[in-house]
Formats: sequence, structure tokens, C-alpha cells
Amino acid sequence: MDVESLQKSGRRRGSCLDVFLVVSTIFLLVAVVALAAGGVMVVMELRSELETQRPSSDPRTSRLTQDTPDSAYKMQNFAYLEAKTSKLQNSTMELSQIKYGAGLSVGSNFQFEEDTHSLKAKQVGNYFIYINLNLTCTYRCTAGLLSVRLGDKLTCEVELPDLADTTSVSRKCWTVSRLDGQKLFTQMTVPKEGLEYWKLELNTSGLGMFLVD
Repeated sequence: MDVESLQKSGRRRGSCLDVFLVVSTIFLLVAVVALAAGGVMVVMELRSELETQRPSSDPRTSRLTQDTPDSAYKMQNFAYLEAKTSKLQNSTMELSQIKYGAGLSVGSNFQFEEDTHSLKAKQVGNYFIYINLNLTCTYRCTAGLLSVRLGDKLTCEVELPDLADTTSVSRKCWTVSRLDGQKLFTQMTVPKEGLEYWKLELNTSGLGMFLVD
């Protein structure tokens, strides 16, 4: 038996195995990077859609929309409600429509009840839903958790710190969820001891949603 030939054959098999492992590792890394890039692109596309469809919170600086079929379609499938009171307490969050262009910020695909502050999407489908919360400390503010919940679709929580100056704290939350005609109420929850001297900034706090598919 040729021992030297056996050793060379073993080295060749080992070399082939090493090459296979290296190629497999590179393939897996490329696959992971591709999946991650795809996920980032989806999130960026949703955020871009959010920024382009959200109306200006200040009616004085609202940009008038062009009266085209595309803009009309987008507006009828879009809704934005602004916070109506700056007080933080355990209650249904008070919301209101705002002026947007020649109309209001709630499209015809939605039903908003001002007395109950509820919002309902008339068309069944998947919706991009978001909550913006901007808070300011007005004096000596204690720490605590503020929670804003839209039915069982989205919960947005803000950890407020101990502060002694007029510092602002912001939080943005979003999700994509299926709506099938149910009324949605926005419930605010504060700690038992309350969140005295914290206030909600009205022009930059609110709830929005638009039809995805």
C-alpha cells in the first residue's frame, strides 16, 4: 500500500471540504445581507409613504393639494386626528380633525365621531397606523410611564424622566394591521400618582392611518 498516495488523497479531500465550507459560509452571509436589505427597504418605503401622506399639523402652513384623481384617491383613504387637550389623565384621548387644503384631514373612507372621539375605517383592509406623542415639561416633572393604546391595534408608551426644565420628549409608534369596520378608541393611561406638569403638545401629537391594501 502506497502511504504517500493515501496522504495526498486525504489532503485533497480535506482541501475540497474546506472550499465547500467557505463557499457555503459566503452564500449564507450573502443571503442574510439580502434579507436584511430587503427589510430595510420595506421599512423605508413605509416611512416615506407616511411622511408624504401626513398633513401639516398647522393649518396656516398646510400645502394645498392638487385636484387630481391620484391625490383625491390618496386623501379619501387617509385620516389624521390631532390631540385636542394637553392634559395627561386616564381617559379616552380627545381628538379632532384639522383643516387640510380645501377640506378636512379625515378622508371619505373613514367615519369619525366627534362626541366619542372614535374612528372607523369603512373599507376592510390592511392599514398603516401611527401615533405621534410630543410632551413638554412645564415645571418640576416626575418620572412615569405614559401609555396610549388604540384598541388592540397599537400601543405607544413613553418613559418620561425626572426633569426640572422645559425639555421635550417625543415618541413615534407605528404598525400595519387589518381593520374590518370596528370603531377604534384611543385610551390614555397614566401612573396612579399622575404626571403633573407634563403636557401634550397639541400641534405635533395625534393619530393617523392610511389604507395599504
